[in-house]
Amino acid sequence: MSLSRFLSTTSLAAAAATAAGAAGCGGDDSCGPGGAPDIGLIASNPAVTLTYGHLTGGLNGDCPAAGAPAGVISLSIEATQLDGQGRITLCVGRPDLLGTSALPLGVDAAAQVRVIDLVGSDTRCSYTIDRSQPVTGTAHASGLCGNGGDPAGFALVTDASLALTRTCGTTVDSTPVLLHGRVAVAVPAR
Repeated sequence: MSLSRFLSTTSLAAAAATAAGAAGCGGDDSCGPGGAPDIGLIASNPAVTLTYGHLTGGLNGDCPAAGAPAGVISLSIEATQLDGQGRITLCVGRPDLLGTSALPLGVDAAAQVRVIDLVGSDTRCSYTIDRSQPVTGTAHASGLCGNGGDPAGFALVTDASLALTRTCGTTVDSTPVLLHGRVAVAVPAR
């Protein structure tokens, strides 16, 4: 699936709004990012730090989970790199579980939190996710209401390790990084 198709607005917008309202806690003080910063999802090791922020989420139905309860629509989360031209895109097949459990990250379609795309750059090199290497670790949310569709937003907490393909001129190799942070996710009203 192409990234542009993945991030497209789907015909599920009306269903998402209905599901968010039915499962939501709109106006409840427990909904929202709870003071989490807008910036701070970091992919790093001692040689590189890629910082992402301004996360947005939407119930777009891009990675539906088999066996999900009726009305649960998959949640897409996207962020941009602050000091380069990068981006990160995640998809959560069961956002109803994200606020109650630490869900494992992965790159394949079976992952509960799927890393769709991770691209970054610094002054010397460019980076993309190395899909040949395993992803370990988890993501969970706090303040998540309406299965991720509540316009109050929520905080995403990530603690994982993965590998990036690093390209520096003609040199291409793989470098392990930690993907970590607690950061606010804005959910635009539909």
